[in-house]
Amino acid sequence: MGARFIMSDTENITYDIFPNGFGFYANCGGNHIGEITFVQSGGDKMIIDYTFISDQYKQDKDVGLNLVRCVANLARSQHRKVIPMCPYATAVFSRYSEFDDVRFLHVR
Repeated sequence: MGARFIMSDTENITYDIFPNGFGFYANCGGNHIGEITFVQSGGDKMIIDYTFISDQYKQDKDVGLNLVRCVANLARSQHRKVIPMCPYATAVFSRYSEFDDVRFLHVR
């Protein structure tokens, strides 16, 4: 289940899916600079449970945003919805409307 995304031309940051398929790594120049993990819930949902961005890249909002985008794009390709549970992913989902199509909304 290999997938690689290059989403930043300025520093050649790559985003690779974990070997187990439940997360993505952000790498720059051979260094691990961030990651995001998720678990599957039922057959149609993914829960983002953890996001890490190294201190050197925390001010570069694109690294974290692109990690969330990787999960969202995977969810779209698998026809799943995403539940952002970690604080970072929750903030990104609230801030950017591009994730509205994959956000799982609880209906009462």
